[in-house]
This record gives sequence, structure tokens and C-alpha cells, in this order.
Amino acid sequence: MRRPVEDLNSFYLSPEGQVARRLIGRKLGEAWPDVRGLDVLGIGYCSPYLDQFAEGRRVLAAMPAGQGAEIWPADMRVRTVLIDEQALPFPTGLFDRILIIHALEESPTPQGLLLEAARLLAPNGKLIIGVAARGGFWAHAERTPFGYGQPYSRLQLEAALRDADLEPLAWSYALYAPPLKSLLRWAGALEKILPRIWPLTGGLILMEAGRRPFVAHTPRPQKSIMDELRGVLVPPQPVPTSRELEPVSRDLG
Repeated sequence: MRRPVEDLNSFYLSPEGQVARRLIGRKLGEAWPDVRGLDVLGIGYCSPYLDQFAEGRRVLAAMPAGQGAEIWPADMRVRTVLIDEQALPFPTGLFDRILIIHALEESPTPQGLLLEAARLLAPNGKLIIGVAARGGFWAHAERTPFGYGQPYSRLQLEAALRDADLEPLAWSYALYAPPLKSLLRWAGALEKILPRIWPLTGGLILMEAGRRPFVAHTPRPQKSIMDELRGVLVPPQPVPTSRELEPVSRDLG
């Protein structure tokens, strides 16, 4: 069962949520610094992060029916749609960028969700998926949305993407600082320091992927049964030996 949209909205209004939004948003901005002229789709609960991609040609938020939807953006020019996560109401190959956050972990059909995302991605498009990291501090914090559903390791997420005909291209962690109010003021500094001095995973895995290249294979012509049997049923022709092929010298006297 998915977390209701009201809980997600409340989290991002809290101090922990504002820190998470800032740190994750920084990573997304580094990955996609310019989306002008591109079509962008957010699947799950991505409204806290879609504002930074407002310069895109078309920016939409698709929220699963089990979660519920909210008005986004706040100016009432609604670009939110309530969706069945296994049958999104968009044409194939429409979006140049797809962001998936707060979607995969609680999905009843995670593979179906990824297959739909792969269908909607343009041939040269990019997708970023953010999931709670198995073993990270945030996956154990049930007062945050990252503490619900099925967390993933990096290898598990790579395998899930490849099973959906997507090819992982890059990855990183975010949310290294534990979700403790006493550490929130230091979260930005800890995000830079902890990966260097303490080999722990962050609370969130961010993985970028693209559509897997299509490789055409030319089928080899299959031999008929008669072709296979011909070499067995027909006796081989005599082949001259090397001695017979050598020229014979004659004494012409």
C-alpha cells in the first residue's frame, strides 16, 4: 500500500523534507543542467523536484492512483495526472527526460512500472530513478517516506533496469547524513565529507539510465534435412593424393 499524497506533502514541508529536497535537487541539477526544449515527466511523487525543470517544453507529473494526486504547480495551471502505473496515458517515446521518485519502492508491480517508463522514453532520452538505499540510514526512518516499501542495493536496481530493457549509465548516492534534526544544519557539509572518510552508502540511490541499444542479428540460413543428409548418403568422390599431383620428370635423352 502506498503512502498517501498528504503524508508525502507533509514530509516535504518539514525540516527533514526541506533538506532532502535541497540535497537531492542539487544532484538532479548536476545531472540535467539544461532541459530547454525537452519534454519532462515525473512519475511517483516528484513535484518537489519538478520546479527546477520548469524551463522544459512540456513538464508533467504522473501520480499513481494508490497514492493520490495533488495540484501542481501551485499557480493552478495544473499539469498533474492520476495514473495507472502499468498503463500511463501517453504515447510511446514521448518524453526526453523521466524522473521517478517515491514510486518503485511501494509499487505493487515494480517491473510493470519500469517497463512503462521504458516505453515512454524517447530513443535518445534519459531517465533518473531515485530509490531508498538498502542499508542506508533513511531506509530505517519510518517517519520519512524513504522508510517504507522495498529498498534496493545498487546492483539490484541495475538488474531491475536491465530487465526493463534500460541500460544504467551513471549513479550516485544522496542523503548521507542521518535524518536527525540535530544534524540537519550540517547536512550539506556531511554530504561532501562522509563519502570520502566513511565508506557508507547514502540514504538514496540516484541512477541514470537510457534505452538499451537495439542490435540487429542477421539470421543464418538453415540447412534443409536433405542438405544435412546429402553428405552422409552420397559417397564422397575420390580425391587425388599429393603424390599424384606432383609433376613427373622424364628423361628426354
